[in-house]
Amino acid sequence: MQNPSVLWGAVLGFLAVALGAFGAHGLEEVLAEGERAEWWATAVQYHLAHALALLMTGLVAEHTGRGRGAMRCFLLGTAIFSGTLYAMALGGPRWLGAITPLGGTLLLAGWVLLGLATRPRS
Repeated sequence: MQNPSVLWGAVLGFLAVALGAFGAHGLEEVLAEGERAEWWATAVQYHLAHALALLMTGLVAEHTGRGRGAMRCFLLGTAIFSGTLYAMALGGPRWLGAITPLGGTLLLAGWVLLGLATRPRS
């Protein structure tokens, strides 16, 4: 059975690298403004970090059989956190910034759930 965390980690990792390159080479004029470039860079940084977190979640799941909650939090958190930052960097409405912390909260929850998934069964 293929581990969905590993698959999603690979997909997110690919997209993070592609979006990072696109921001550096394809969006130079759009991201020329400092704030927009910072949003894009932060989105890519968190996106890539949580792609790696999903890969770790897959490894934990293979050994413990647990980690589905962490996987869901990392996926949704990355989509919301990085997605809102990408959108604002491309000129989306600034009110999206009010949603970004929801994604950050889900990312934090994912780390907690990943830690809990490593506990020995009682």
